[in-house]
Amino acid sequence: MNRVAFDNDLYIKLQSSKIMERVNRFDNKLYLEFGGKLFDDMHASRVLPGFEPDIKVKMLMELKEKVEIIIVINAHDIEKSKRRNDLDITYNQDVLRLIDAFTGIGLYVSSVVISQYVSLTPVDNFKHQLEKLGIKVYLHYEISGYPSNVDLIVSEEGYGKNEYVETTRPLVVVTAPGPGSGKMATCLSQLYHEHKRGVLAGYAKYETFPIFNLPLTHPVNLAYEAATVDLDDVNMIDPYHLEAYGITAVNYNRDVESYPILSRILKQITNEEVYHSPTDMGVNMCGMCISDDEAAREASNEEIIRRYYQALVDVRLGLMDDNVIEKMDNIMNKAGIAPSDRKCAVAANEKAEKTNGPAVAIELNDGTIVTGKNSSLLGAASAALINALKELNHFDDATMLLSPNIIEPVQRLKVDYLGNNNPRLHIDEVLVAITISAQMNPVADKAIKSLPLLKGTQAHSTVILSQDDANTLKKLGIMLTCEPNYQTKKLFHAK
Repeated sequence: MNRVAFDNDLYIKLQSSKIMERVNRFDNKLYLEFGGKLFDDMHASRVLPGFEPDIKVKMLMELKEKVEIIIVINAHDIEKSKRRNDLDITYNQDVLRLIDAFTGIGLYVSSVVISQYVSLTPVDNFKHQLEKLGIKVYLHYEISGYPSNVDLIVSEEGYGKNEYVETTRPLVVVTAPGPGSGKMATCLSQLYHEHKRGVLAGYAKYETFPIFNLPLTHPVNLAYEAATVDLDDVNMIDPYHLEAYGITAVNYNRDVESYPILSRILKQITNEEVYHSPTDMGVNMCGMCISDDEAAREASNEEIIRRYYQALVDVRLGLMDDNVIEKMDNIMNKAGIAPSDRKCAVAANEKAEKTNGPAVAIELNDGTIVTGKNSSLLGAASAALINALKELNHFDDATMLLSPNIIEPVQRLKVDYLGNNNPRLHIDEVLVAITISAQMNPVADKAIKSLPLLKGTQAHSTVILSQDDANTLKKLGIMLTCEPNYQTKKLFHAK
């Protein structure tokens, strides 16, 4: 789908203005808890076509001289070497990646906070590593009875024990490698210390989803529920906002559940009723910038179906509990959609039934669907990719992008010298072979140059693809789903 559903320029204008309005409200000092991904927000770009994955960073660049960034990492995540699944790196590594990414575009990272600090070898080693790199590190500690024991939390034995993070700019963005890192606690701890120093600083929260001014069952909000189905997040009407203003606003259960305690903490720190609802705390203007609601609905429904298939696979792999499927079914029912609405999935399953073997279907951006099946030379995904390149370039079936004379030596290398049991070429191997052929074959050269046209296309496999194939399709911008089936009945399945 090529329709644009989001106005990035309007978003930058409205979002930066809203944030600075909140900064000015709080004595020119705001701690902004930044939820979600600052870089590479691919979920948002999928459900809101046209949303630039790095638009939030571009928005911050508009406020560049007023912004500094604190990155928070939980000591227990360091100890357990917790990983970001999307990037396959540890939280430790992601802290370094984020610092490089921010400083690389001219944003100021002032420090790193290690939350819930305990003196453990991995934690202390990471602290020393950061300090050797010239990065300021501050320690925040666990508080007994957190978050319910408000009197202890807002005292010298609570937030008072945490090291005060020295900041110099009006807008302090607090971000982290992932959820549960301690962003909110860091913001509130800083508020405690600032108010003790006579600085009437404030707190606000920036989460892209759910979008507060869209209906509860709008596909964009349902897609967020699908994306966080394993976290038990549920969208709900904010009862506090409805009571205070008579206006319906959408929030999610964790924010609504934590609001009474958070409100008490803020009041105890500031001696005033700062906010009347969890929605009040937010500064998200995303909903104001949707330019084509129908396109956003269609894209979000497609995302929900993709998340459904991913949940099926994750349950099959033992990465999620079985009850996730029931939750996904409920979300699909709310959206009024079904797996059969994914055209490439229907085509792949029909191909598999006809050929009695694994099949892959790719739906191109013009709606054309091509398929591929296993052969002695190629896997189904590789065959489908070649057929997609042929279709994009209007080559007929007889056109040969890759000669068997090239494929067979690669197979011998895999089997005879590298010890692989599967002689069929993976997608990355096929692309390398076509690239080499392009030196002498104009048809192959044209095919390789058309690879960017695959971005945004849809693919479905009737078996769980290897991690190599899945990663290559992702790099090409192809949105893949799989049936929760292995190609073989073996107990061990290599990546």
